[in-house]
Amino acid sequence: MNDRPRRAMKGIILAGGSGTRLRPLTGTLSKQLLPVYDKPMIYYPLSVLMLAGIREIQIISSKDHLDLFRSLLGEGDRLGLSISYAEQREPRGIAEAFLIGARHIGGDDAALILGDNVFHGPGFSSVLTGTVARLDGCELFGYPVKDAHRYGVGEIDSGGRLLSLEEKPRRPLEPGRHRLYLYTNDVVEIARTISPSARGELEITDVNKVYLEQGRAAHGAGAVVAWLDMGTHDSLLQAGQYVQLLEQRQGERIACIEEIAMRMGFISAEQCYRLGQELRSSSYGSYIIDVAMRGAAADSRAQ
Repeated sequence: MNDRPRRAMKGIILAGGSGTRLRPLTGTLSKQLLPVYDKPMIYYPLSVLMLAGIREIQIISSKDHLDLFRSLLGEGDRLGLSISYAEQREPRGIAEAFLIGARHIGGDDAALILGDNVFHGPGFSSVLTGTVARLDGCELFGYPVKDAHRYGVGEIDSGGRLLSLEEKPRRPLEPGRHRLYLYTNDVVEIARTISPSARGELEITDVNKVYLEQGRAAHGAGAVVAWLDMGTHDSLLQAGQYVQLLEQRQGERIACIEEIAMRMGFISAEQCYRLGQELRSSSYGSYIIDVAMRGAAADSRAQ
């Protein structure tokens, strides 16, 4: 039973890199600002952290792109969030995010998500908030893929227990990869102890192996119905088509951060309505207005 003192959790979105696989689209623009159907790519990882109940979030990116993220999201107060920004001078591995974000994390637990990923699944918010509440070590969220040799891979037993981890294995035992990571506060000190790999990067798998050796690593794959990486032209297009299909069929928006902020209690229905009014000329804005009005009506009935 986990009886450790309950800490808050800080979020980090790693939105660095030069996006070379998406050129010429990324010639002057961060890939995390490219459109994925009806919203910028950064909305998708941001929405995941929000669904986990995380309100203090740091975006790590290159110096050239930080002002663009600031222009889009500001300090986050309109969404009931606190968003800060930090520079990654050059890509040196996923685990470097904990060194860059150490001051942001402070004495709290930490969630790290990559800026070019979509996670989607029914009840995902409940799974995330439950994980945050019981966390004792690390929990990794991933999804099975065919090209697992390109990524950090976890071997899982029939009960979902994490048995082993390997970075870019030649013959992967389990076809899956991880792109969402939840850690207790000791992740910062662990990240400081690992050495760069042969390719000169601080590998997140080396951090996870420390937790694995301590018997404190878990896998949350069962919660994810869909996971999409948006790092290539094909995968970017496929992600947009996936979002379009689900939104048109279900009548609900994926990663609508204004709606999520209202549903999570970060902002009121009235505040959500005002945000929708600012975007009312688009179908996205019209949707926000609609959900805000329904939220206000529900609040009125509950009083």
